[in-house]
Amino acid sequence: MDLILKYFPRLTERQKEQFAALPELYGDWNSKINVISRKDMDNFVEHHVLHSLAVAKVIQFKTMADIMDLGTGGGFPGIPLAIMFPDTNFYLVDSIGKKIKVVKSVAESLQLTNVSAEQIRAEHVQRDFDFIVSRAVTDLSQFVGWVRGKVSDIHYHKLRNGIIYLKGGDLTEEIAPFRKKVRMFDISEFFEESYFETKKIIYLPLGR
Repeated sequence: MDLILKYFPRLTERQKEQFAALPELYGDWNSKINVISRKDMDNFVEHHVLHSLAVAKVIQFKTMADIMDLGTGGGFPGIPLAIMFPDTNFYLVDSIGKKIKVVKSVAESLQLTNVSAEQIRAEHVQRDFDFIVSRAVTDLSQFVGWVRGKVSDIHYHKLRNGIIYLKGGDLTEEIAPFRKKVRMFDISEFFEESYFETKKIIYLPLGR
């Protein structure tokens, strides 16, 4: 909790309890299903929870906004963001059933009534969202192809509706097709830990 409170000091007691419960919940599940690499569990809060929360340094999701976490895996960034924004609706999807099983269990354990989860492929999702978030599930161009047409054209955030994508490394070539629209944020500007030195948030507005 100290690491999270370092950057988000105004959490409610309920949020503190929920964040504090995450390591044990995921540790238990990881002993049954390899959702997170075993070696990464030692840095679980920094590498998964805090990394997910970088999105909250870029945008404050509004009440009743609809957010899809596509390729959520074990629930990142969706679960930490759902704790951070309890009045925002989060739809967490992945094509792998065992991962969605973990997400549903964690959400239920934390009583996250703003989370729904489904095993489904991107092309079969038939809903509109204000934002689609994800953590490096594929090349950005392919990801855009998956979600185009699933972003609402009714905008009421400071950022126009679109994609918020967590990824690391040299992204020059990857963002080249979208360079006139894309914005990149260095997560190292928000968090001082060395892990975030090469980590970025890609924001790409989309809409019909």
